Amino acid sequence: MARHLITSAIPYINGIKHLGNLIGSQLPADLFARYLRARGHEVLFLCATDEHGTPAELAAAKAAKPVAEYCAEMHAVQARIAEGFRLSFDHFGRSSSPQNHALTQHFAGRLADAGLIGEVSEKQVYSITDGRFLPDRYIEGTCPNCGYDKARGDQCENCTKQLDPTDLIDARSAVSGSTDLEVRETKHLYLRQSELKDELDAWIDSKTEWPILTTSIAKKWLHDGDGLRDRGITRDLDWGIPVQRGTQPWPGMEGKVFYVWFDAPIEYIACASEWAAANGLTDAEWQRWWRTDKGAEDVRYTQFMGKDNVPFHTLSFPATLIGSGENWKMVDHLKSFNYLNYDGGQFSTSQGRGVFMDQALELLPADYWRWWLLSHAPESSDSEFTWEIFQSSVNKDLADVLGNFVSRITKFCRSKFGEEVPQGGAYGEIETNLIDDLSERVDRYARHMEKMEVRKSAQELRAIWACGNEYLQTVAPWTTFKTNPERAAMQTRLGLNLAHLYAVLSEPYLPDTTDRVLASLNVEKTSWPEDIAEFLQRLSSGHSFQTPEVLFAKITDEQREDWQRKFSGTRNP
Repeated sequence: MARHLITSAIPYINGIKHLGNLIGSQLPADLFARYLRARGHEVLFLCATDEHGTPAELAAAKAAKPVAEYCAEMHAVQARIAEGFRLSFDHFGRSSSPQNHALTQHFAGRLADAGLIGEVSEKQVYSITDGRFLPDRYIEGTCPNCGYDKARGDQCENCTKQLDPTDLIDARSAVSGSTDLEVRETKHLYLRQSELKDELDAWIDSKTEWPILTTSIAKKWLHDGDGLRDRGITRDLDWGIPVQRGTQPWPGMEGKVFYVWFDAPIEYIACASEWAAANGLTDAEWQRWWRTDKGAEDVRYTQFMGKDNVPFHTLSFPATLIGSGENWKMVDHLKSFNYLNYDGGQFSTSQGRGVFMDQALELLPADYWRWWLLSHAPESSDSEFTWEIFQSSVNKDLADVLGNFVSRITKFCRSKFGEEVPQGGAYGEIETNLIDDLSERVDRYARHMEKMEVRKSAQELRAIWACGNEYLQTVAPWTTFKTNPERAAMQTRLGLNLAHLYAVLSEPYLPDTTDRVLASLNVEKTSWPEDIAEFLQRLSSGHSFQTPEVLFAKITDEQREDWQRKFSGTRNP
């Protein structure tokens, strides 16, 4: 048994996330966490809401609520939706927590003591109409790199280029829309990332298992142009973690808060502290996951995120950990994803484009969405959601293959032998060959899962399901029963055991379906099938079951056409 720490990128608090956000980090992280738990490993799976910065302030202002109240409400909403999708977080925390305040200020103090924080006078956009500086997302304009006219002051959503507010063309206030702007001087703290360039470069080189996407983005930021730049870690905002050096005030930084991209990754650590507090555990319990001098030396740490988050997790957050001079656990594997696009365009929270998580759950149960998103995960390139592809995959994979098999074998058994596993004789040559084939396939499935090859894992799982239908078509127990009831009983017994096997193997992808099948088979959750031949004997003669209801209803053309009209690309206010 190994110990695995898993984090997925923490979602902004500003509204309900779309399906592209879900598959970009949280859902594949959940898949991996569920698989590892099924194999008997100790897992700590953490996520949280990212509650600071301009997204929170702007969303709260739009909702006409105090920002703290808005964040508390939206955290509860996001937690409820995460539960709806069966995301198995051990803790779903908040970056506004006291733990994250204390840790962020602690890291700032350590970095300052190491000479890695400098005070910089810089020019920043000031809105005369609003009477305030406009950092980050308080300012919008045209991206100088790609020409996108709704680029934000920190990053262009279209081309992902990192920006400063002063880079924008035709800039305007995101608060009032005013273009009555001027550039004024203000002081901020900068993390001297450039001082750690060589250490970061060597550390990235050591991560030979990282996906090419992850490594290429990190290296691009390290070496292109002027190379790794120092990064501002404070902002002129009201909501956030006050700038302090540990527990002491920071002269000249009164009224400022830490930049959200400085404190948000630190929440991964703080979230573990929140988890310990919520469960009545000591600090030693969370530190054994995060401090290599306190037990975390044998932890394997895996992060999941979309490609736009890679630079901050391969450079800025590691710079914070390395620069602190303390024994913090560094990420071992960073699994990054490309974008899932929506019906010819992009999903976008800020622009309200695409299907959002709450809307998806109103249409269909979570497993429909989990299967499609994971089996079409944008790993090696961007992928696209269309209603036609979604309908086809659900109907062919879930209804025609897995659902059909479970329905056929349970209904046949009920009609000929009752709702008990029949005896029959020993498995024959066809059955032995099937078991050998399944053993190889399950091994491949496990290897893909261990490598976090999400789409390959799904393909192998579907092939495992298909083996059951192919077996029934080959042996045709309904025909065999007419001349050899005992052989038909054996074939039926194997079919029911296959249903048990499929339920256990499918749990990381389809947790609700697994629960339904196991409940119908009167089986408690069992361990991973290490020996397929042994596992396929577990439901013995006389074991009772109930024929389940239809596992997956097919999506009709009428439903698809209705959803296409309803979700034409813009979320209604």
